[in-house]
Amino acid sequence: MLSIMLTALCLAGILTALAGGRAAEASAALLSGGGEAIRLLLSMAPALCLWSGMLELLERLGGAARLEKLLRPALARLFPVSARDGEAMAALTENLSANLLGLGNAATPAGIRAVKRMGTLGAPAADELCLFVVLNTASLQLLPVTIASVRAAAGAAAPFDILPAVLISSALSVTAGLLAAGLLRRLWR
Repeated sequence: MLSIMLTALCLAGILTALAGGRAAEASAALLSGGGEAIRLLLSMAPALCLWSGMLELLERLGGAARLEKLLRPALARLFPVSARDGEAMAALTENLSANLLGLGNAATPAGIRAVKRMGTLGAPAADELCLFVVLNTASLQLLPVTIASVRAAAGAAAPFDILPAVLISSALSVTAGLLAAGLLRRLWR
């Protein structure tokens, strides 16, 4: 579905440029935009690889298991049905840990595993699945690595100077998401 939407948007842009007599400008923007995207990707890759590697190292050294023990009481209260399933809880913990470090790209595979596993738990886990999507989307970030990588690639002198704003905004978004999910759960019962 996303590919259809992106294709439609691209075609609409091309047709609008042709209709407005700006085909040359549109083709130049298309070519330069592709080059800029590649440059951005190559400049972000080292930092993302470093932090993804750190997450893998954390997991291999048993840090992920310790983090799971630390997060388990809170997650068990939020996800009581999923807490009874070790595989679901491990995927949830890995996803939330990666999001805490601002590694959305590393959190995605664990999030997909968590959603698949929670889907097998049946109807009792449906509310938990919605809550997980809210938490994953809002994602409390203690260390916004991906954003800092983009800022460093764009030439920011201090890419982590946004840390206080990220902490406040992500805490507020998670709080709002949890409150909204709790309210909607009660309204639809």
